[in-house]
Amino acid sequence: MSAVQNESRKRSKKRYVSGQQGKRWKGSRELEVGMLGILITCNMNERKCTAEAFNLLNEYADKLFGPEKLQDSKGSSSSEEEEGEEEDIDVALKKEVAQLQSSGGKRERRFQALDSGANNVIFIRTQNLEPDKLVHHILSDLHTTKKKKSRVILRMLPVTGTCKAFQEDMLKYLTTFLEPWFKTPNSATYQIAFKARNSSHNKREEIIKSIAGLVGKLNPKNKVDLTNPELTIIVEVIKAVCCVSVAKDYTLYRKYNVQEVVKEDAPKPDAAKMKTNLNAAEQEDEHNGGEAEKEEEKKVAEDEKTEAQIEEKVDKGLLKTA
Repeated sequence: MSAVQNESRKRSKKRYVSGQQGKRWKGSRELEVGMLGILITCNMNERKCTAEAFNLLNEYADKLFGPEKLQDSKGSSSSEEEEGEEEDIDVALKKEVAQLQSSGGKRERRFQALDSGANNVIFIRTQNLEPDKLVHHILSDLHTTKKKKSRVILRMLPVTGTCKAFQEDMLKYLTTFLEPWFKTPNSATYQIAFKARNSSHNKREEIIKSIAGLVGKLNPKNKVDLTNPELTIIVEVIKAVCCVSVAKDYTLYRKYNVQEVVKEDAPKPDAAKMKTNLNAAEQEDEHNGGEAEKEEEKKVAEDEKTEAQIEEKVDKGLLKTA
């Protein structure tokens, strides 16, 4: 009986530990001010997302920057061995921690998974590479080839700067950070993509308005374009950390969504057919335009007459104003 009870306790403990690990995996460190990297959003499965992220990032980083060089490492990042098994991920992560400890932290891996501070978001810290260049390269290739290379990764947002997530700190930091793109003589059309997670002290409208004012001061030629901007200022606040970057082709690459960017583009309407429809619409407008114009002129005249009558009554003291 005691043996059965012991076995039952072991199973219960195993399930408890497994549940705690599955609830949220935490890296060796958390996202902090001063770090660069990539914010990756996913759909509920952070473990699988971490594995996919390492696979995808290492594949393209090897092509763009060359293979990762480690003197005393037998393998590379945790996801380069097996694609999704939790046990394999755990083993690989333990190996990575052991390698960092054995090297005294002097030779950090170029990709490190850290706790972002928000659910369904992981932060991959980067070392000695440009995260914005890497993410743009990945999305450009996926957009061209239309090859789906992930299942749970949703968006990949580069983080090329971080600061404290308070409005005064953000504006002070962005004053210098945004200069390479927006300070005279540089200028561009732009939009601001702002999102806050686990942070309630920043109001979206106020932050966007303040950043837009700042960009306008850097160069009055900078103009907002919400349809097809040349640049997008990405501002992601998680708890007390503000992650920022300036992204190209944000609209073209579906807001940097790796699931959407591989979908086939909607077919463009036939130009000749569009012209025919446009001519027909113009002819109809010309036919009906005279009557519509007369009605509009009549309405304007009536409004002006009413306003004049009100002003006359006010002048004569027949109508009191508030």
